[in-house]
Amino acid sequence: MKRTLTFALATAACWLFAVSATVQAQTIYKYVGPDGRIVFSDKPPSQGENAVERSHDGRYGDTSASESELPYILRQVVTRYPVILYSSENCEPCASGRALLTTRGIPFSERTVKTVNDSEAFQRLSGTDSLPVLTVGNQVIKGYSDAQWNQYLDAAGYPASSQLPRNYRNPPPAPLTAPAKPAAPPAAGNGEPPSAEELAPPPPPNPGGFIF
Repeated sequence: MKRTLTFALATAACWLFAVSATVQAQTIYKYVGPDGRIVFSDKPPSQGENAVERSHDGRYGDTSASESELPYILRQVVTRYPVILYSSENCEPCASGRALLTTRGIPFSERTVKTVNDSEAFQRLSGTDSLPVLTVGNQVIKGYSDAQWNQYLDAAGYPASSQLPRNYRNPPPAPLTAPAKPAAPPAAGNGEPPSAEELAPPPPPNPGGFIF
């Protein structure tokens, strides 16, 4: 009787181990449901749901994480003191500033200054014609200085080294102002010569005369 009971217990233990191993090896899917909530399930998502497959070690695929997935402390700092980089093309200090923010793991938005409307809006916002400009909350830092930028980021409470999720990506750069709608072409056959504005050459690449 004792040997029979021991054999039964050993058999049950082996069965539980096999079930546990199967569960641990099972792929877990993470996706955003129709209601906008993040769902964890062992079933693949249906069509139209934003899926991220998680590997057996608990890491996710190389997809962008949202601000809601930032560590709690970092999310609080981002909410209170958002970071915005104002930049332009062919601007080496802008690239240096971008690299500093990326290396330190700072979640930030980037606004590019390209058009005349952008340059006018930028000068009203910052009071300068020099790029780059960094804003940390309400603080405006003109020009690039790694020591000064780090000082403001430290004061705001950003961590000294990256705490971003492995798959986090900052949003792509966006124009400072909405692009102007193209003018409607003149009516065909009206016989009027083109205006001086229509004959004017396009604006130069650096319309605001920005200093880098």
